[in-house]
Amino acid sequence: MSGVEGIVAKGLNQPYRPAVRGWTKVRRRDTTETLIGAITGTLADPQLLVLGRHDPAGRLRAVGRTVPLRPEQARQVGEHLAEAAPGRPWEGVRFASAWGSRDALDVTLVRPDLVVEVSADRAVDRGGVFRHPMRLKRLRVDITAQDVPEFGAGRAAAAG
Repeated sequence: MSGVEGIVAKGLNQPYRPAVRGWTKVRRRDTTETLIGAITGTLADPQLLVLGRHDPAGRLRAVGRTVPLRPEQARQVGEHLAEAAPGRPWEGVRFASAWGSRDALDVTLVRPDLVVEVSADRAVDRGGVFRHPMRLKRLRVDITAQDVPEFGAGRAAAAG
């Protein structure tokens, strides 16, 4: 299924009906590593993560965000977060609340050195930005930011 975002399932005699959700789309998901660059919520109780990867020039580029964290995930991540120092990446940047939305998230920038493994579907734009929110799988305190694939390295499968 290389390059395939997923499959669509429908009943044998079920016709396509515009604007009706009668068919089921099953997305292919892969895991990959990213860096946490910002959060919503507080450092002790983050609600969702804004994720990034470094580009070849070393700049941190946003690749997407997670779905809201479960309480135990928020607690684990919160134990490792530190607020970013002035002049850190993404200062003054606004992050959309959803793909294609003009609504901005209220974020706190964090030191971008915490690696997380996420589950992401295959919908990727602009060489490395995930179209749909990712799911946090686990913290990766066993690896460093240098181990995270570069921005634009391809789909999650190429990194996972």
